[in-house]
Amino acid sequence: MKTNFVESEFAPLKRVVLAQSQFCLPEGEDELDTSFLSEKNLALFDHKVGDIAEIYPDMQLKWEQEKEQMATLLTSYGVEVIRPRMLTEYEKELGRKNGHGYANFFSRDPFFTLGHFVIEGNLRFAHRRMEILPIRDILIEESNHSEAVYLAAPQPDISQGAESEVGPFLEGGDVLVYDKTIFVGYSGLASNLNGINWLKSFLAHWDYNVIPVRLHPDILHLDCALSMVREGLMICCEEAFLDGLPKELSNWDKINVSLKDASLLMTNGLPINESVYVTDQAFTELIAALEEYDIKVETLDYEVSRIFGGSFRCTTQALLRTTNSL
Repeated sequence: MKTNFVESEFAPLKRVVLAQSQFCLPEGEDELDTSFLSEKNLALFDHKVGDIAEIYPDMQLKWEQEKEQMATLLTSYGVEVIRPRMLTEYEKELGRKNGHGYANFFSRDPFFTLGHFVIEGNLRFAHRRMEILPIRDILIEESNHSEAVYLAAPQPDISQGAESEVGPFLEGGDVLVYDKTIFVGYSGLASNLNGINWLKSFLAHWDYNVIPVRLHPDILHLDCALSMVREGLMICCEEAFLDGLPKELSNWDKINVSLKDASLLMTNGLPINESVYVTDQAFTELIAALEEYDIKVETLDYEVSRIFGGSFRCTTQALLRTTNSL
């Protein structure tokens, strides 16, 4: 029988959800979260509406190939890779009709796993709120055992309109797991304090410590500013932490990157275990810095995924990460 459990960000990865590559640009400019994207990337989306596969077919092909290469790499390390289903024509048509577009491209954010908990969050932007649907069958199967706790955060308040800031909002990219210490970022672009406080109150029953982390307003998620490579070693953008790095990590060795490098998603790599780390082949200085700590670095070209605002961690969500045999 399968079981889900996530012990930490760097415990050996054994089973993971790897995203698909579907995205339809929404009609309204306010619908698209672009404040964290570079000018070059913004130009690709300016005054564009529709499915990326139709607007940029060559880019779509390269995007899909990136995921296939990632799946091959993960499988080579014995990781079981699960892919969400594709969006149905009905789901896509609904996204077009309501003007929100649709997305099925970052499996990190619609849900997250910590310990035996599988939790559906709430995405702030309307065009991403159906992202959980292609994944839900996986979560139902994963939680079909006695130890699993599968639940969803309360639906966001829309009493002040569809784009109300009340939430609660809680996105997987903001949630970093370190045993029973859970760091949750908030910058005004994704998760908010209402979401964090809900999670904190819920997990307190199981002695978890949820720590809010205030981020620079140009940082989308906490994993765009911090990556735990192994016990005692992290990649971080210190400039992104408005109140400083969490004190729980004060004694860790740091590979620091600039805010500009963070915007390129330099901290958004993926540990396969405490010895192996996946990052983009473009980040040559980071690769060298990691190798100085005796980390084996696996590299791929993930340019297209990064254009859309996410990299290796964004396109994956762990279901099983543990040092134990499960």
